[in-house]
Amino acid sequence: KPLIYLNVIWGGGGVVEHLCIPFLVLQMYMGDKRAKKDVVKKLGLEIVTRGWVNPPLRDEIFIQLARQTTGNTHPQSLLHGWELFSTCLGFFPPSPKFAMYLEGYIYRHLEPDRANYKGVPVSVHANHCYKRLERMTQTGAKKGLKKPTADEVERARRAPFNPSMFGNTLDDVMDIQQKRHPGLEIPWIVTFLTKFVLQCGAQKTEGIFRVPGDIDEVNSLKTKVDSFEESKNLRDPHVPASLLKLWFRELYFPLVPDNY
Repeated sequence: KPLIYLNVIWGGGGVVEHLCIPFLVLQMYMGDKRAKKDVVKKLGLEIVTRGWVNPPLRDEIFIQLARQTTGNTHPQSLLHGWELFSTCLGFFPPSPKFAMYLEGYIYRHLEPDRANYKGVPVSVHANHCYKRLERMTQTGAKKGLKKPTADEVERARRAPFNPSMFGNTLDDVMDIQQKRHPGLEIPWIVTFLTKFVLQCGAQKTEGIFRVPGDIDEVNSLKTKVDSFEESKNLRDPHVPASLLKLWFRELYFPLVPDNY
């Protein structure tokens, strides 16, 4: 039977929508049920998309993942469960009421004895999830009208071992860029986006750094920049300007400390 059945009553119209994520879907994603490799990727995208589109479903997804990763003795299944934890927390947070419980569950897996549980680096995934949960509860779910893409989901899945330049400390950002830009003493993303803003004609554009860029284009550029890809087709300076503001806003430790 499906584990989750949820009725959502939308305000005003009194419309009841039946939302369901079968237990079988999660089993297939985690490898407990047979499924083709390309189907597994689609299932991950489907789960993330449903959670992003339907806020009332988010807590149920996290509860289900917690249940499936508790006492799981199958390495592949356990790995996929924690990967899905990381992926979901890259797109949406739990509700404020459930956040403290999820934080406690993740915190218990930060212990050193979880560093390599049955060959699965649980503590690495838990550490990433802990940081993402802290940031996501502050910033909220992924903004925009476009649903998560397969590339965005894959990037979020690999994030624990391929960290993002967004939402990290300055030291982390410098470490991330070390291999590609070893001699650069300031964040590459700042230099690139600053030049990009100017190349797009910012000097002749009204409201630069005040008028927001299209949020979906900002998200698309964010994915590319996070992989050190330099976009060539963008013409709107508000997009790189908005992304630069977003990078500063999402720094793990703000440039201006909270006590100021």
